[in-house]
Parts: sequence; C-alpha cells; structure tokens
Amino acid sequence: MSSREHSTANCPCCGRLSHVSFTATDRNRRISKEEFLYYRCASCGVLFLSPIPADLGRYYPASYYCGRPTMEQLRYGAGLEKYKIDLIKRFVDRGRLLEIGPAYGAFLYCAQQEGFQVEAIEMDEDCCKFIDETLGIRSRCEGDVTFALQQLSPCNVIALWHVIEHLPSPWTGLRAIANALLPGGIAVIAAPNPDALQFSLLGRRWTHVDAPRHLELIPRSLLMKEMQSVGLETVLSTTTDEGSIGWNRFGWEFSFANMADHPVVKHYMRKMGLLISQIAGPIERREGLGSAYTLIFQKSAH
Repeated sequence: MSSREHSTANCPCCGRLSHVSFTATDRNRRISKEEFLYYRCASCGVLFLSPIPADLGRYYPASYYCGRPTMEQLRYGAGLEKYKIDLIKRFVDRGRLLEIGPAYGAFLYCAQQEGFQVEAIEMDEDCCKFIDETLGIRSRCEGDVTFALQQLSPCNVIALWHVIEHLPSPWTGLRAIANALLPGGIAVIAAPNPDALQFSLLGRRWTHVDAPRHLELIPRSLLMKEMQSVGLETVLSTTTDEGSIGWNRFGWEFSFANMADHPVVKHYMRKMGLLISQIAGPIERREGLGSAYTLIFQKSAH
C-alpha cells in the first residue's frame, strides 16, 4: 500500500479530511513488514492510522502480555502500581472501580487491596481467565468497550492505563465512559503524548507509535475538550507523574533498540537509548514534554 494510493482519510475523531503524515512498520513486535499509514488531522490534531487492519487481532500475539505471572510476580507488580491508587484517592477513596484493559490485573489487585470493589473489561481470554480464577475478580471478556460498559452497573472509578490509543472509536468509548460514571465519579486516562519531545525528534521511529496497535495518538488538550463536552471536568493533567516519567526512559531505550536487528547491536543501541534518556530527563520533566500524560476527569456530584 502506498501513501499515493491513500493520500487522504477522514479523522476518526472530528471527521475532517486529513493527509498522510508518515508510514510506519511494526518496529516493536515485527509481526509483519507491512507499512501502515498514519494521518495528522489539521483540524483537531489527532494522529491516526488508516485503514485499520481487518485482522488487527493477529498483531496482539500471546507474548503481548508477557505470559501469566505467578502470584509473587503479580504482587510485586501491584506494588509498582501503588502510585496510581494514590492519584485516584485524591478524588475518590472508595467504591466500585472498573479497569478497561487490565492485562493480568496487577492494578486491579492493588486497587482491591486498597479497599475498592473491582471488576474489569478485557479482550484477552487468558487474561480474563486468570483474573476470574486466580484473583477472584469479575471480568468481562469483550473487545467492544462501549457495548461492555452498557452491560455493567455505574462505577465510581473507570481507569484506562494506556488503552484509549487502542480503541477504534475513541470518542464513542469516551461517551460510554461518561455515562457509566456515578455522580462524583472519575475517569482516569493515561496515554502516549503526541506533543512529546521524543516524538518530535524520533517521528515514526518512536516506540510509542507502536504500529499498528496504536490506532490514534490524541493530544491531551483535545481529550480534555472532548470530556468537557460530555460533562466531565478535568481535575488532573500531567506528564510528570511517576508513570509518565517511567515511559520517558522506556521510549528512549526501545526506540533505539528497535533500530537494530542483530541481538548484540540491539543490546548496545538500547544502552545508548538509556544514556540519552538520562541526558534528556531534565527537559522531559518539564510539563507537557514527557512521552505520556495522565488525565483525571470528574463527573459533577449534582
């Protein structure tokens, strides 16, 4: 497929005709050598993939979730998720918490230990089985987030940690999330930041492009505007929380590692990326320049 054949596409967020920004290959997983077209909407700023592969599921291999953890590994992972609960508890400290896209449920387990009543929507059957049978947490195995939300009771917290960029219809999903929140409830969304320093320097080679799994990279200002239109107020917006800072290092390491094929060269390229992450760290800690953002939106209590 050439960019000349598909030079324009309609933005999935605002519908405007958009032009090709770049082509990208699956640099992270190398499942195929196919080139994917990404477009930048001149109206709303969204970067999006089009067309979405009809067989998108094959780009999520069994290794995508790194395999089932032991309970010891899961508890360790849950400890690393504590900062997320601390963010949430600034606004909601109890009630029903739903995570969309939890993988094997480390954050869910952490939230449960902190006293929340937890459940999940997850598209991977093995992850759901683990969450249900090993963690004893209710999960709904469903790829259609909007449909799944309509089947569940309203929540106090809905969390999407690096999930919204995987949704084919993000705006439809956001409206469903707003409808599924109880008064005073919050939606937590973390995602790659298309205004990041890394993206401006690395472009299509940036690991957070993650073609073709990342269908959109949404500017946080646009996400805030859209959530306001569905009745949710932005109560937190940051690129400098603990999680976002961690993605800065990840971005440099793996963007450089993915420039090589040979394992030895890849190893040294990753080391180079780590060095650059240390050099760039002070700049990326400036608000707005980090490789990811975390947003929290709250529904009116009235």
